[in-house]
Amino acid sequence: MKIAVIGGGPGGYVAAIKASMMGADVTLIEKRKVGGTCLNVGCIPTKALLACSEMLMNVRESKSYGINIDGTIDANFESMMNRKDKIVDQLVKGIEFLFDKKGVKLVNGFGKLISKNEIEVSKEDGSKEVIKADKIILATGSVPIVPPMFPYDGEKVITSDEALNLKELPKSMLIVGGGVIGCEFGQFFRTLGTEVSIVEMNDQVLPFEDKDVAKQLQRSFKKDKIKLLTGKKIQKCNIEGEKIVANLDNGKSVEADIMLVSVGRKPYLENLGIEDLGIEVERGKIVVDEKMQTNVEGIFAIGDIVNSPFLAHVASKEGMVAVQNALGKDKKIDYTAIPRCVYTEPEVAGVGLTEKQLQEKGIQYKIGKFEFRGLGKAQAIGKFQGFIKILADNEDKVVGASIVGPHATDLLTELTLAVHLGLTVEQVGDVIHPHPTLSEGLMEALHDVHGECVHSVTKAKADA
Repeated sequence: MKIAVIGGGPGGYVAAIKASMMGADVTLIEKRKVGGTCLNVGCIPTKALLACSEMLMNVRESKSYGINIDGTIDANFESMMNRKDKIVDQLVKGIEFLFDKKGVKLVNGFGKLISKNEIEVSKEDGSKEVIKADKIILATGSVPIVPPMFPYDGEKVITSDEALNLKELPKSMLIVGGGVIGCEFGQFFRTLGTEVSIVEMNDQVLPFEDKDVAKQLQRSFKKDKIKLLTGKKIQKCNIEGEKIVANLDNGKSVEADIMLVSVGRKPYLENLGIEDLGIEVERGKIVVDEKMQTNVEGIFAIGDIVNSPFLAHVASKEGMVAVQNALGKDKKIDYTAIPRCVYTEPEVAGVGLTEKQLQEKGIQYKIGKFEFRGLGKAQAIGKFQGFIKILADNEDKVVGASIVGPHATDLLTELTLAVHLGLTVEQVGDVIHPHPTLSEGLMEALHDVHGECVHSVTKAKADA
């Protein structure tokens, strides 16, 4: 069985390796570097930079840990960028190494469908090659959205792509959009000394999360002296000399050296040839069934180009499901328990339904909550802002959870498993958690659902 994959991001390259492991003859077509947005201009480089700013914050706070550092503490922006590039290059080579060992053929160039079994690849040298395959998986990813009202030039008005390749640290930055990308970049640049303003049209950052979750992050932003303008819209935007000036709907204006537009991403489907083959598209996304197959037999689509969350781990899972179905298996994907992660300080993580969604659906629910400041480990490491929140339905099943605080993204896995398997609060809460750890907070929050949290007085008072 010959399988061809267009796109080498976290969906495409995982699909290719999985297919090869299952015995298929696999070719992956990628116009740039393997790893896609996630590895080259997304998840990995931003986390590499955030690790640098976190280290800087730790050094600045060293005195509170009994460590005195004499002299000037400088942030070397160029060195941080070089470190980020080195990490990305190493991981790209790692994927290419896996391709070589797993038997995946990599073809560099732009792939276009010319039939349901053929892909025309246009290469940098002008030559073309036709790849034939029994099954094809589309995984072309997404690109940043830049509304026409913004004078995007890649220099004064930029997207996350350009932000990751800046040569100099800007003195001031206006970020449009308080979602994951805006929050992460905002905190990174602010820690290094950039004056940061974030404009968000909704009444909170991270609009998808519950208000109590966003409030914790907004408190941290206030402490960092990030200027947060929620519930505001930009009506007009111009480049005036060396500054970018944005006029808001409240009559005020904000100016900065650079504007970072982070209002979302859109599927990349240009010149892919899907129209000629009659592949169904709805609202800019390819329509697939629960097996990730399009309406054209033998052609599958995964990742940011289909109607699912724009997340690397979702694309990877979809890739494995698509491959297994392409090779005759019967696999379906379950979107019930998709982890959501924000790598700010404090970190924000969530899975399953939010309170907002439960209320909209009219589902009755119970809450269990525990603050990190109640944990010995959190006090010991000096990281105790935030909380863990468990949401359970009337059958006691864990249907959602939110964590704001230290290592939230790592702690989320246990609750993701609970939501995925439909476990009850009692089942997960009965698990012995090691002491002293941050994971004890999960147990405490689970116990709090039934008012049985030993280290909390909130519900005990209510029940008395």
